[in-house]
Amino acid sequence: MEHILVDEKAMDRMLMRLSHEIIEKNEGVSELYLIGIRRRGVPLAQRIKANVERFSDIKVKLGALDITLYRDDLKELFPTPQVHGTDIPFDVNGKVIVLVDDVIYTGRTARAAMEAVIRLGRPAAIRLCVAVDRGHRELPIAANFVGKNVPTARNEFISVRVSEIDGKNEIVLSRQDA
Repeated sequence: MEHILVDEKAMDRMLMRLSHEIIEKNEGVSELYLIGIRRRGVPLAQRIKANVERFSDIKVKLGALDITLYRDDLKELFPTPQVHGTDIPFDVNGKVIVLVDDVIYTGRTARAAMEAVIRLGRPAAIRLCVAVDRGHRELPIAANFVGKNVPTARNEFISVRVSEIDGKNEIVLSRQDA
């Protein structure tokens, strides 16, 4: 059973608000560096990039990051991992990097993404932007920009759906019955 938490219009408003928060936090900079975490973080980062450029004079550089090989639970989750590739066409050294992802849960994906970025160089700072924070952190990681906080039970799941991958834009809560 699924429950729609955020429909398409609300998702657009949420991404607009996140974009404005990012603009405010980066006031006075001429360039912003967004890196979407594959898969759904990439289209979210693309939308944030478009919003930031529409509402500010900030030029946005965009990259895509595959954290598969940096996961500490790789063998548990992916017996045969599929790598989708990283494409970061800029130097991360000395830059403020904003990682964009769909959901933060345990914090392990964010940790893997930070490790992957640091392997590329020494950024001035790494910030995290997520559409949904569902709680249950296993690592001391918090997002700087959060679209929606949704406290969940462990048997509940959050799915952020984007038209580029899923054919529609929405955020849904589903439950796995025991």
